[in-house]
Amino acid sequence: MYERGAADIAHPGGTLLAHLQRVRARLARWDARPALQLAGLCHACYGTDGFPTALLSLERRTVLAEVIGAEAEALVHLYASCDRHATYPTLAEPGGAFRDRFTGGLHVPSAQQRRDVAELTAANELDLADIDPVFRGQARIGLLILFTRLRPLLSGPARADCRSLLE
Repeated sequence: MYERGAADIAHPGGTLLAHLQRVRARLARWDARPALQLAGLCHACYGTDGFPTALLSLERRTVLAEVIGAEAEALVHLYASCDRHATYPTLAEPGGAFRDRFTGGLHVPSAQQRRDVAELTAANELDLADIDPVFRGQARIGLLILFTRLRPLLSGPARADCRSLLE
């Protein structure tokens, strides 16, 4: 991430690199598996629906996969491709459609993929809420609604962190 300029990109709470490191650390505190922690560290590589700045183009996915592994890279791509407005309302439903913001295509993610997207979403948003009181004040109600909806997909530590920061 450092070599791709993440340390020079402004982000709430400092730099994009600092945010990525905090998201990975939060996932580690939640005892997330290594691939999900690595995905947390790299979750903004291709940009996201909420942060369009990309460190790598989608054509360079193999570069990231060589560094963090195929499973973690697939999670980074899945998270980056998420059209949040279309996907989040039904993410917790087993048959809920996932809209790919890059292609516009729809697919139904596996149960593990839904859990991973929810956990990564929580780690990302809770980092912002934790580090930026203005963001927390503005987004608190919306995040409570989102994480209540995603509750079945979140780990116990993620749910506890949501309560601690937002209630």
